[in-house]
Amino acid sequence: MSRSVDVALEGVRIPLARDRIAAIADGTLRAERVKDALLSITFVTPRRIAAINREHLGHMGPTDVISFGFTRLQPAGAVVGDVYIAPGVARRNAADHGRGVREELLRLVVHGVLHVLGHDHPEDETRYDSPMWRRQERLLRELGAA
Repeated sequence: MSRSVDVALEGVRIPLARDRIAAIADGTLRAERVKDALLSITFVTPRRIAAINREHLGHMGPTDVISFGFTRLQPAGAVVGDVYIAPGVARRNAADHGRGVREELLRLVVHGVLHVLGHDHPEDETRYDSPMWRRQERLLRELGAA
């Protein structure tokens, strides 16, 4: 197997080419030394991500990104995961942080892939100083997304 990234849109439009998104996700996997992976990245409406958030995580309301990493069948087995991103929420976050929407969407791609790989961060303001967040920001720079 090798690394395969599928990018889909569900009722939304985004200002990035699917190939660019797949390349950033693949670059993240490569930087994390993942040789075999099957990853899907789906861009969804705020309503759809709110439903996923409620159904799978028990949280109310929309969020910007949700990731699911599936258990590997073998320790050296392929990474399999799904990442859901809400561009509408990302646009608001980009404006709140003084960033462009393209950069914010790519940040969420990297963020989601890192979660699939098992990385995590605190849920409060200390998240921005966490090892995962620092890794995410470094990868964004290295991959030319920030």
